[in-house]
Amino acid sequence: MYTSNPYNTYKQNSVNMASQEQLLLMLVDGAVKYTKIARLAILEKNMPRAHKELVRVQDIFLELMITMDKDAGSYMQDLYEVYEFIKNELIKANIKKDVKIIDKVLPLIEDVRDMWHEADRKIKTGK
Repeated sequence: MYTSNPYNTYKQNSVNMASQEQLLLMLVDGAVKYTKIARLAILEKNMPRAHKELVRVQDIFLELMITMDKDAGSYMQDLYEVYEFIKNELIKANIKKDVKIIDKVLPLIEDVRDMWHEADRKIKTGK
C-alpha cells in the first residue's frame, strides 16, 4: 500500500468518483491530449508510442460511440458519424504513421472537446 504512486491513486479515485458528465469531459480532454502526444511521437520517430496513443484515442471514440443514446434524435446520429469519421481517420494515421492525417483530424477532435465543455458550462450556468 505504501509503495503505490500517490498520483496514480488520486487519478483512479477521480475516475471512480466522477459523474457521467465529468467522465465524458475527461474522455474528450484525453482524446486531444493523446492525439497531440501521438503526433509528437511520430515526429520523434517513436512509432511504438505513437501506436499506443493513437489506439488509446481510437478507444476513446469507440467508447463514446458505444455509450451514445441513438434514440435521442437525428443530431445524435450526426454526432455518431463524426465520432466514426474521427476513429477511422485515426486508424489511417496509425497505419501510415502520417502526421498530415493527424493534423487534419485534430481540429475536429478539439471541436468535439470544446462542444462538450460548452454544453457542460451551459447546463451548469443555465445559459
